[in-house]
Amino acid sequence: MKFDKKKFNKDTVRIVIFEAHTPAGRAFDVGLIVAILASVTAVLLDSVESIHLVYSRWLYGIEWFFTIIFTIEYGLRLWCINNTRLYARSFFGVVDLLGILPTYVSLIFAGTQYLLVIRILRVLRVFRILRMVRYVSEADLLSEALVASRRKIVVFIAAVAALVVVFGSLMYLIEGAEHGFTSIPKSIYWAVSTMTTVGFGDIAPQTALGQALASVIMIMGYGIIAVPTGIVTLELNEANRRRTNTRTCPECSAEGHAREATYCWRCGAHLYRKVADQAESD
Repeated sequence: MKFDKKKFNKDTVRIVIFEAHTPAGRAFDVGLIVAILASVTAVLLDSVESIHLVYSRWLYGIEWFFTIIFTIEYGLRLWCINNTRLYARSFFGVVDLLGILPTYVSLIFAGTQYLLVIRILRVLRVFRILRMVRYVSEADLLSEALVASRRKIVVFIAAVAALVVVFGSLMYLIEGAEHGFTSIPKSIYWAVSTMTTVGFGDIAPQTALGQALASVIMIMGYGIIAVPTGIVTLELNEANRRRTNTRTCPECSAEGHAREATYCWRCGAHLYRKVADQAESD
């Protein structure tokens, strides 16, 4: 088979950028993590007024430096993956775009009357921190566990919502407006803060019956908090048992393939054909 140098270079870039099973891929991931942390740190420091007044020009230059780096990286991701549209619409594709877009959009709103808009756009740059999720090996396990337990958690949340409505309504009847429970929605707000053990203390029951009901809700709150923890823990153990490899699909960039998988779980593309073709060409 004739060796295609251009195709080989494209596949090499994809392996370095999207996968972590090679030294170059690991080095790229570590470097990108450092860049993401540094850029987010610059955003956080820029929000401190005393620092902004003194170092605003430096921070502005640092922001553009990282924006250019992330723009090049985003372009390389779109170039080296075969199914560009699918990656661009994926979760991480959107997050990558949100990491660079606000800086460019802020150039359009240059007038002083748009400072509020610019500030909102600058805050959006913290989306870069979400990009770190893809480089943490345990993130796949947590994501899989949350997806697997979503139905149980939804049922659990629905049950808790029903309870706070009932308890809030009871507290409204028991305490009434004279003790701060002026409406059922406000009483439900109190029940939520009490059941979650937050307890802001802005309103509190005054009658003996109301305090007794509040005590029951507080005790129930400790048990309720433990339920979703147990659900996710169980699914984490199951996900860890089915731990996947780090290979990404060359067509759609999907991750999370089983170690024995030959085809992509999302688009059905062959995971190793390009590697085999490359070896055959050599």
